[in-house]
Amino acid sequence: MAHFAEVINGKVVRVIVAEQDFINSGAVGDASNWIQTSYNTRGGVHYGVAANNEYLPDGGTALRGNYAGIGYEYNTEHDVFVAPKPENCESWTINTSEWVYESPLGSMPSDANTELGQYYTWNESAYQANNQTGWVLHTPAE
Repeated sequence: MAHFAEVINGKVVRVIVAEQDFINSGAVGDASNWIQTSYNTRGGVHYGVAANNEYLPDGGTALRGNYAGIGYEYNTEHDVFVAPKPENCESWTINTSEWVYESPLGSMPSDANTELGQYYTWNESAYQANNQTGWVLHTPAE
């Protein structure tokens, strides 16, 4: 059995587990709308269960960038699935090695003090006003 994503107008509308023969039979619609996806692929890396039961990169071949989910985009040019762009993140672009959207400033800072409840969010307006800012640190009021 394998996982298949039904893609309509470039968007994943459902994902099922089936045999290729079942997809080819037309029982779930036009077979050309179904594209195989791998449950073990995310961020352009193939994962497997290691001897210690951790889910770790295993050196296998990644299939189509990411495991497809409903609402994901299917990029025909690169034959990959990409999660939807986060809301209010117009400046974000696709990282073409990991096949995920990322901010123009890179990863979210990691210096938030989680014990104090601090966390970061992206502020697109702040980025548009000054392209050196965008990640905003929040500290909940006591």
